[in-house]
Amino acid sequence: MVRPNDAVADVLQEYADLIAITGGEAFKTRVYEKAARSIAGSAVDVSTLDVVGLRAIPHVGSSIADKIVEFLGTGQIQAVEQLRATVPAGVLDMTRIPGLGPKKAMLLYEDLGVTSVDELRRAVREGRLEGHRGFGPRSTENILHGIAVLEHGQDRVLIDVASAIADEIVAALAALPGVDRCTFAGSLRRMRETIGDVDVLAAAADSAPVMAAFTGLPVADEVVVHGPTKSSIRTHDGLQVDLRVVRPEAWGAALQYFTGSKAHNIRLREIAIRKGLKLSEYGLFRADDGALVVSETEEQVYQQLGLPWIPPALREDRGEVEAALAGTLPELVTDRDIRGDLHTHTDLTDGVASLAEMIAAARARGYEYYAVADHAKNMPMQRMTDAKMLSQRARLRQAEAGGGMALLHATELNIDADGGVDWNPSFLAGFDLCVASVHSLFHQSADAMTRRLVRVCENPYVTILGHPTTRLLGRRPGVDADFDAVFRAAARTGTALEINASPQRLDLPDELVLRARRYGVMFAINTDAHATVHLDHMRYGVGIARRGWVTPVEVLNTWPLSRVRAFVEAKRRRVA
Repeated sequence: MVRPNDAVADVLQEYADLIAITGGEAFKTRVYEKAARSIAGSAVDVSTLDVVGLRAIPHVGSSIADKIVEFLGTGQIQAVEQLRATVPAGVLDMTRIPGLGPKKAMLLYEDLGVTSVDELRRAVREGRLEGHRGFGPRSTENILHGIAVLEHGQDRVLIDVASAIADEIVAALAALPGVDRCTFAGSLRRMRETIGDVDVLAAAADSAPVMAAFTGLPVADEVVVHGPTKSSIRTHDGLQVDLRVVRPEAWGAALQYFTGSKAHNIRLREIAIRKGLKLSEYGLFRADDGALVVSETEEQVYQQLGLPWIPPALREDRGEVEAALAGTLPELVTDRDIRGDLHTHTDLTDGVASLAEMIAAARARGYEYYAVADHAKNMPMQRMTDAKMLSQRARLRQAEAGGGMALLHATELNIDADGGVDWNPSFLAGFDLCVASVHSLFHQSADAMTRRLVRVCENPYVTILGHPTTRLLGRRPGVDADFDAVFRAAARTGTALEINASPQRLDLPDELVLRARRYGVMFAINTDAHATVHLDHMRYGVGIARRGWVTPVEVLNTWPLSRVRAFVEAKRRRVA
């Protein structure tokens, strides 16, 4: 079920987009965008708050608080409805095309009469945008690519959305009498970055009560299928959830089968055939007489095939079967290995929680160390100054005293067009570590972007290359660059590559993590948290790292702090 905070944040963001589309004041758009981020990042359920409580949330004033109360009470905001009526729904859909934006969407509507994504695609292909103000040959090419990105992601959801729904359903079913086991399977168990539908598996001697409870869950908006062994629902958000109920003795075979992937399962069936066996969701059987060999646990299934148990994150037919046969499967990094988070933000820049709140949340997670890395000064909208950063450092040092968790003062630098960063070496030397990320000029040529990323790796004060491809899932594709050259530079200079755990990024992607490992690079799994609740996203970054075959020793923030500091200093000496 959608969190009330997320539903409110969505409608406030839509209002901000509508204001921008209809030519409203830019400051008003920013006000509602900030409020949307604050609501989404708040750990407090907004449906439990009155106007006074809502106004205590950063960036939520009295007018916005009144609108939130109106939405929670009626399901709509009259001001939003009025603006919706002035803009064709398809124009708002066009704003979701990566790189297009509200102003250009409205320009296309007013000048060319384009009212939908399909009409826009047709207009580009017919050449109607050529020579039009604001649209050159490169921009029309980017529009077609953006449409493809948008449509590719329409039938999939981000992993945190799928996880929240899966966790709710699994908890409800696991509590039922007669349910022996229950968990999610499929691409979610394999920690894919986006999820098409959620697969849930339960073990019970009698499936009927489980199916009845499942189809009657509050999250179910529509029952698609209701059967004795499989039922499917569609949630209020349009996500399909499939439940399969098996007998307890078939649990292991079913869990292996429904976890997938399809390619991995084909490889296992080929091994089974060579051994005179037959593998299905019901168990591993002898081919000659159909006698059951094993089915109760996944470990037993893999063992009978002559393999060690293979972690779900690896089950993509990317060499895991060969590694298992050779006895060279890696010991993958886990959540328990993470000692700290090296990239987070506060409300000093674009975060929504205070320094004290972020530190308290990190301490509650039991971290040994924690880095605050607010944005540097070359992003004007962040209004960062040297004095603000030094003041934060002093407050951080004071908060560290007697707290039991080491606090690191970091910053997220902005990578300029040529690979330069915000501050001079003497100022950068005062930070415990620096993350550097691309925040602009995403459409540089591959050669220019490669030079830009390589040069920043050569900066002695850049410890971590942040979200290296810059992608936003379903919203912005990654930059065009020779990442093998970037990986070589990172390995040569001792620059760690970030695996950004934000569900909107998950960057580096797992396929690039696999490539980067070949060069012997180090990784840092960070949340890039802008709110206390975002610290929980670490598990998604770990999931991507596991899909990339990453071991604990390859992750900077699994190390003790003394070793992290030595890594930082080694690069400063090595590159300077």
